[in-house]
Amino acid sequence: MNIAIKSTWIEGNHGHDAALPEAPDFDAAMAVGQAIVGNLGQVLLDAREAITAAAIAALAGGHLLIEDVPGVGKTVLARAIATSLGAELSRVQGHPDLLPSDITGISVYSPEGGQWEFHPGPVFAHVVLFDELNRTPPRTQSALLETMEEHQVSVDGKSWSLPRPHMVIGTQNPYSQRGTFPLVEGQLDRFAVATSIGYPDAASEARMALHEGGKYALNSLQSVCKPETWREAQQVTKLVDVSPPVAHYAVEICRASRVAPGVRLGTSPRAVIWLIRSAQAHAILSLRTYVTPSDVKAVAVGCLAHRILMDDGEESIRQAAHVVQGILEATPTPRP
Repeated sequence: MNIAIKSTWIEGNHGHDAALPEAPDFDAAMAVGQAIVGNLGQVLLDAREAITAAAIAALAGGHLLIEDVPGVGKTVLARAIATSLGAELSRVQGHPDLLPSDITGISVYSPEGGQWEFHPGPVFAHVVLFDELNRTPPRTQSALLETMEEHQVSVDGKSWSLPRPHMVIGTQNPYSQRGTFPLVEGQLDRFAVATSIGYPDAASEARMALHEGGKYALNSLQSVCKPETWREAQQVTKLVDVSPPVAHYAVEICRASRVAPGVRLGTSPRAVIWLIRSAQAHAILSLRTYVTPSDVKAVAVGCLAHRILMDDGEESIRQAAHVVQGILEATPTPRP
């Protein structure tokens, strides 16, 4: 079956990683990181942890999961990230009737051309906001598995490369709310970092009521870089020095999660990779060119808790965070 491409920009080679720079410009990457944090701070008031998690995911080249109750700014944060990075944003609203082809795209026969044309779905963007991801059933969630890991979409036996950089930002409501489907283990494991925003303090909430921050700041937000600069910062972040003792420390933390009491499923080797990548991004945000054990500790909960499945149900993520904290306290910290 002959398939043409309806959208011409995906014909190019967008799917391969850029070559690592021979002379990494750490100062430029640090500037991008600081600018992202500053920009997001104009939109989210009193949410430093969520802002840092978003910046780490962007620099590390990973995907971001935001879990929280409705109305605290999950969608606003996602839109602010795309605007800050000067990236094309595509939004998908999760609901039970959503089909996988509504996300990836579909092939349509063209009588004029006498062939099938592939119409790209909303996943073909630099930043994809999947709002209320856990309101879609597992069948639809599975449409993201290939895109998040291999940065491509396969339809009718043919693969289409996604643009680079490519970042999926998924938001989800707590599982205790009606109409939610728990994310499958493979889906959770593909998110590099998970965070929550929480309720702002009283002063910040009053400022938002007076049209400060939030969507009001989003309307006037300016980009701090272009996708090309963002990608260069990601490549430089990969070159942040990680010593063997620090790498071994990250491995020991993840291995300990697999035998921790009350844990049904611990973290995977993929989690080790993202723990180290996120620690490198945290080092960049801390204006350093090397990773310390403190970087690993700072990102451990955000990188690991959502990947750990506990024996009991709804509070598993919260309990998993306590498990990670306990592992950090019990694992010997390597000396510099």
